[in-house]
Amino acid sequence: MDKLFRELPELLPGSVWLAGAGPGDPGLLSVLTLHGLKQADIVVYDALVDDRILGLARPGAMLEYAGKRGGKPSAKQRDISLRLIELAYEGKRVLRLKGGDPFVFGRGGEEALALVGAGIPFRIVPGISAGIGGLAYAGIPVTHRDVNSAVAFITGHDASGLVPDSVNWAALAQGAPVLVIYMALKHIEPITARLMAAGRQSAEPVAVVAKATTAEQTVLETTLGAAAADVLAAGIEPPALVVVGEVVRLRAALDWLGALDGKRLIADPLGRGHRSESA
Repeated sequence: MDKLFRELPELLPGSVWLAGAGPGDPGLLSVLTLHGLKQADIVVYDALVDDRILGLARPGAMLEYAGKRGGKPSAKQRDISLRLIELAYEGKRVLRLKGGDPFVFGRGGEEALALVGAGIPFRIVPGISAGIGGLAYAGIPVTHRDVNSAVAFITGHDASGLVPDSVNWAALAQGAPVLVIYMALKHIEPITARLMAAGRQSAEPVAVVAKATTAEQTVLETTLGAAAADVLAAGIEPPALVVVGEVVRLRAALDWLGALDGKRLIADPLGRGHRSESA
């Protein structure tokens, strides 16, 4: 392991690494992000980064919060970008630590473009996106050959906090068998209504995964027609993912965390019998 770390790139003074911390579980942190934590002079971190991950920073490193949460007082994106530039100009080794992956609804591209404009050297360190890792922890695969050969990842609100009008909801409803929607709870009623108006069935399976991959993870299984009322009744709060599609049924067989607690898994949740490898 020591040899591996010696061969990894160095976080140089005056540079910034834009790194993904993964969806929550510290075990899903990449080796390269951990390497950045061990080198950084300052870690500028987001709201959803686990405290145990921050605890891996090198002794003496500064930790600076720059989280953005919908509906709550948050740092402005321009100010965060300017802060990264300021720290790099001071000769600091800067780790910008983001939940999930910095380039998946994480504004990493905006911050990287600001660094380019300021002439700051940077590195992108990918992380496991919640839309993949979080669903895996819920026992829901984003693709399964008996169900879908396409998946769409969507944001549930735009920069103004509204349901994004730039999203062609009708095309998504008709073209992607599985939809994974980030930041959708606030607008789950109009989103589900748009999908049903575009032809998705009200009985279609839906899962809402809150606080994915953490000890507080909860999973609500519902349907497209009942999702808004069920989320309200269950008192689910962000952060949460909403997944729409037949892959949700596979959770009856693949809820591996539930199995650890004694849940009995169903071998054929789709009711299609065994599929051979040659099929």
